[in-house]
Amino acid sequence: MRKHFYFSGRVQGVGFRYKAQYFAKRMGLTGWVKNLWDGRVEMEVQGDEAMIGRLVSWLKDDTYIIIQDMEEEIIPEVQERSFGVMGF
Repeated sequence: MRKHFYFSGRVQGVGFRYKAQYFAKRMGLTGWVKNLWDGRVEMEVQGDEAMIGRLVSWLKDDTYIIIQDMEEEIIPEVQERSFGVMGF
């Protein structure tokens, strides 16, 4: 399964992207995460549905990250090997 997310709230400047990458790699998920110019974070993640849910839960439970809104959509899977941080 592959999901596309937009997160808003206190999601930039709090280590969101690197924490997402760390957890995703530990759980065998692939995809990418990046900051957007409007203050949101965009992420695509692929793998087991339960593991994707755990990744999002860990991000929500983080002390410094405050997710106020989350848009989520299932999208077609792609071929990739890792999870990376993109953007500025």
